[in-house]
Amino acid sequence: MQQGKTRYSVKDMCGLAGIYAGPDRRPAKSLLLAMAGELRHRGPNGTGLLLDGRIGIAGARLAIVDLEGGDQPLSDERGRFWALQNGEIYNYLELRNELRDLGHRFATASDTEVIAHAYEEWGPGCLARFNGDFALAVWDRERRELFLARDRFGVRPLFLADYDGDVCFASEGKALLRHPAAAREIDAVGIVDVFTLWSSLPDHSAFKGIRELPPAHYAVIGADGVVRETRWWNIDFVAEQRPQADVLEELEALLVDATRIRLRADIPVGAYLSGGLDSSAVAAIASKELDGKLFAFGLGFDDAQFDESGSQEKIARQLGVDLHRTVVDSGAIAELLPRAVELGEAPLLRTAPAPLLRLSAAVRQAGLHVVLTGEGADELFAGYDIFREDKVRRFWAREPSSHLRPLLFQRLNRFLAEDTTRARGFFPAFYGRGLLDVEDPLYSHRLRFANSARCLRLLNPAFLASAATETEATERLLRGLPSHFGEMSPLSKAQYLEIATFMEGYLLHAQGDRMLMGNSVEGRFPYLDHRVAELAARLPERLRLRGLQEKYALRAATSRYLSPEIRGRPKQPYRAPIGEVLAGTAAPDYVRELLEPGQIERAGLLDSAAVARLVRKFEAGNGVSETDEIAASSSTAKSSPRTRPKPSLRPSDATARPTASTRQPDRLCPSRAPSRRRCRRIRPTDV
Repeated sequence: MQQGKTRYSVKDMCGLAGIYAGPDRRPAKSLLLAMAGELRHRGPNGTGLLLDGRIGIAGARLAIVDLEGGDQPLSDERGRFWALQNGEIYNYLELRNELRDLGHRFATASDTEVIAHAYEEWGPGCLARFNGDFALAVWDRERRELFLARDRFGVRPLFLADYDGDVCFASEGKALLRHPAAAREIDAVGIVDVFTLWSSLPDHSAFKGIRELPPAHYAVIGADGVVRETRWWNIDFVAEQRPQADVLEELEALLVDATRIRLRADIPVGAYLSGGLDSSAVAAIASKELDGKLFAFGLGFDDAQFDESGSQEKIARQLGVDLHRTVVDSGAIAELLPRAVELGEAPLLRTAPAPLLRLSAAVRQAGLHVVLTGEGADELFAGYDIFREDKVRRFWAREPSSHLRPLLFQRLNRFLAEDTTRARGFFPAFYGRGLLDVEDPLYSHRLRFANSARCLRLLNPAFLASAATETEATERLLRGLPSHFGEMSPLSKAQYLEIATFMEGYLLHAQGDRMLMGNSVEGRFPYLDHRVAELAARLPERLRLRGLQEKYALRAATSRYLSPEIRGRPKQPYRAPIGEVLAGTAAPDYVRELLEPGQIERAGLLDSAAVARLVRKFEAGNGVSETDEIAASSSTAKSSPRTRPKPSLRPSDATARPTASTRQPDRLCPSRAPSRRRCRRIRPTDV
């Protein structure tokens, strides 16, 4: 151990917190430990600490790889580069062999030691060689330089703040709030972002003065305290024309290898099984790699509208895996919601994260700390209805006077699929907004952003006005798009936007890492292996979205692992009850207490009159839309209706997220058409 540096033992890190103090200052050990304490749920087994002059880094421990020898921080053989990480480098075995051939000597079997040696050998270029989910820190003791980096899709979070010259970083914002100079105030811009895009853009968060290091970025911080950020990777949607058989063969091989290396651990690894294609394919591949010794975990609801238990059990039987089911009701969701908000560190526009928090608890109770999940497949292989909606809207825009083309939307909306008369009024009114603005870079997502932004009416006017000093969310989103975005095809643009907003900002944050780590469980995502993602981005569009059939390539590439019934099952997006949770018979008392007008006015964030109107709407029990439910979720509205509110389907109330698909006949003819000659057949391949 070298003089001037203190090193405390920790195994695999699952939470980082650190300070590069201003000149002539030293980070206090007590402050670093307090910051690490806020991350205890990410790693409850201990705390590691690196102190070296102006730098101090603490971490929360969750041991997964090299249980006996993987203490962090770890250095190269000369003791110059010291590495800590939150996450995993899955290809560390291959990298270690390569580095050994280059003359590096290793003292442990840990993937974190590989980071130190890789940075010594290749500098920031090492990131391109890493296949993993990570937020990492490397301290260069000789140059007094700190290197921070995030994985390609931002699976592992990393926040930054500058407090009186102290450059601070942490896996969660709450750790940074421990700094005595932290403002501890809500950031109006970050909240408005959430109420528009479903998540805050990386330049803000829910807390004033705290931002994210964006996904696929690294930062270098020197003794001058300046943070120099660089983007080191981006997904490039450029289709290649190759024989279909070759592409599918490569995709299958990459999916198998991506799953195989994510099974690397010195403890058992399980898998989530939702009942759909994505998680089933991962579980099927994993069970073969493990000779069937796979523990699968499924989430069920007592409300049949949201439950997929039957599909989960059928798939588990076919795969021969041991399925552990967790069933939640509205009361359990209401009980878990405050903790889900605390872990997510932002308003939630739906209750869906709360059941996932219960599911990760079931994994922990079963004695596991690692699970494979199916996140990323819908974004990369065009599985969401938002992609199909965009395609139909553009098809309709080529003939805007058509009365038949908008009826294609009944294939995408299960509520109106069988009510053609009602659909004739609904679809043109809702999907026709901005129909001809096809050159708008955000065309595919404008309707969603507009629907979500209706939640802004709940905010206190003064609080909302304070966000107006910053460029609004969609304009900042546009500024951050790559220079070649305009050259992408419409589908590729929609997929890129979905990745950059919903997946990276919401899905991996609020439903992924945060709800898993809330119970000290690490999630691993084979579809987000960069090799799989890059191949998906190169697929010809007909292999992503063929007509209106989503995820064509993924269904074909998994044919050896899944039955035709599973591969052909229409997607059922994961959703959870909202209205019944916050305004039903099981609604908790805390909702009423939080929404007492006097308390709302003292907090200053919400408009008490607007919230009261929303509460009365729920109490009336009719005309409640899904967007109203989203607003209720974000403000935790409370009422006690005698009957469960039934969502109406007015155009202005349509949900901001995709609804489940329903297969319908190709014939799109109004049931009361005055003449059969006015009817014709529109096939999905026409779109």
